Parts: sequence; C-alpha cells; structure tokens
Amino acid sequence: MTFVDNPETSVFADVVTNVSKVIQGNESAIRYAVTCFIAGGHLLIEDVPGVGKTSLGKAIAASVNCTQRRIQFTSDLLPSDVTGVNVFDRSASVFEFRPGPVFANILLADEINRTPPKTQSSLLEAMEERQVTVDGVTYQLPRPFMVVATQNPIEHEGTYPLPVSQLDRFLMRLRLGYPDPAAEVDLLERHGVVEPLADLGPVCEPDDVLDLALRVRQVHCSDAVKRYIVDVANATRTHPSVLLGMSPRAALALQLSARAWAVLHGRDYVVPDDVKTLALPVVGHRLELRAARSMSATDQVATVVNEVLAKVPVLEGQPSGH
Repeated sequence: MTFVDNPETSVFADVVTNVSKVIQGNESAIRYAVTCFIAGGHLLIEDVPGVGKTSLGKAIAASVNCTQRRIQFTSDLLPSDVTGVNVFDRSASVFEFRPGPVFANILLADEINRTPPKTQSSLLEAMEERQVTVDGVTYQLPRPFMVVATQNPIEHEGTYPLPVSQLDRFLMRLRLGYPDPAAEVDLLERHGVVEPLADLGPVCEPDDVLDLALRVRQVHCSDAVKRYIVDVANATRTHPSVLLGMSPRAALALQLSARAWAVLHGRDYVVPDDVKTLALPVVGHRLELRAARSMSATDQVATVVNEVLAKVPVLEGQPSGH
C-alpha cells in the first residue's frame, strides 16, 4: 500500500497551512501538533505567557468543522464545571444530566495547571477512555475527541504541577519558544491590523480525522524499528540522570507518533529518523529526573533525550532518512 498522492493524507498539509496563518515562524511545532491530532492523541503546550499557546490550540480547533469548547482553568474551578452535573427537574421529578464543556470534539483546556489536582483529574477518564462517568452513569464523548491543554512553566507562581498519571495521558508536550526577529515582524504586521483567528475557517471534517487516525495505525513498523524503540526505552531507564524512564505505554506512544509522522511525509512505513524526531515531544514529559543540573528541568530533559538518541545505535539495514 502507498499513501503518496492519496487525497486523505492531504489533510495534513491543509491543516498545517491553515494553522500557519495564525502561528508564524514555528512550522516544526505546528507539524508536531498536527501529527498529534491525526494520531488521535492529546496535546500539552507548555511555555511562558504570550508566545501563542492558546492561539495554536484555537487554530487547530478552528481547522476542523466540529464542536469545540474552551475552559479557562482557575483555582476555584470544580470537576462538575468540566464534566457536567445532574440537576433536579421539579416538573418531572427526575434528575437531568447537563453535559459540561468536555462534551466536544476538541476541548481547549487553557492554563490547566492553574486549577487544583482534583479538578485536573476530572479529565483523566475522558482523555483515556473517551467517556465520562457522573453519579455512576457513563456517557460517551463524541469522536474524534482531543484535549489541547496549555500550561505555564511550573516555576511560575499559582500553578499546580500535573501529576504523572495526567501527564502520561498527553501524547505530546510542546514548547513554542520566542519567534525569530523576521517572524516576529511578520507577526506584528499580520496581527496588528486584523486577528487571523477571526477569519480562520475549517479545512477538514471530523470523518477526515477519523479516517486518517485509522490509516495511521495501518502504517508498517518493522521488527527492527520496534527493537530500536525498545532500545531507546531501555536506555532512558538506565540513564544516570533519570529516576523513572520510559514505560511500555510511552514506547507505544512513540511508535504511534512515528507512524503518524510517516503519513505526514507520504510513507506507509516507519524509519528510525521518525522515532528520533518525535522522541523529545513524546517522551520528554514522561521522564522523571533526579536532582536537576544547573539548567531548567525542560532543558535537562532535552539533554537527556539527546544523549540517549546519540547512544542507541540504529540497526543495520534500516532506512534512516525521510
């Protein structure tokens, strides 16, 4: 089978192009985000305020002709404000369930780490099982379902670090960083006159996303590449700076992301470079490190991942390039 010139895979390019109208000078982050989206995963965008985290999430949501909701996470947000609540209907003498904003195809969870852990955990079942249980009754969420969450660095005041179990539900974590001078000038030109998000229309349908998610899982991953992923996982577990390395679930997430990245590049098979390219956004937030070095925790994770990739050899006979 081949995906080259397949109209379905053009959804990748269409969404990337659409989001690029809003986010200037960071195409790599956009491609990662769209890969996460097509793979059926959830996305965590972490960075300092003002670099476009929320805009990226909104642009992805606006690119699909589906239901989308946004929650501004605050310190007084309750779990029922996310999942929904049963309200007593006096006229019928029954309780009626009123769905919360989680009942959407794309949920933008803005500043998710500004709310206490109890409210954060209200998303766990939704993210893992695509369902919500309220008062013992389970409700299915619409398909596709994706959470795009933003958070400020944990060093900032007023934040509650996400627990490991919650972080593991996100397929990828991205950092946008500051744009280069040329991109920032372009940003001032475009956003200084009109707001690009206001005119951003959808370029694909929910069924397109579901079809591509199915196609992603059909991408061939050879035994040799699977062994390479396992070798990378084992290397993180024995790295001197790592307290808790990649879990088997993390290895599965890396394989799934690599398959989606292959589709993005018009291939029906995974190569080791796909694994290398996706390693940091997929694995970085799943590693628990020992005492930090004289650098930020995020920079330390990047250093560890790069050291692991440099250490683990690519098996002979495997194509390494795109």
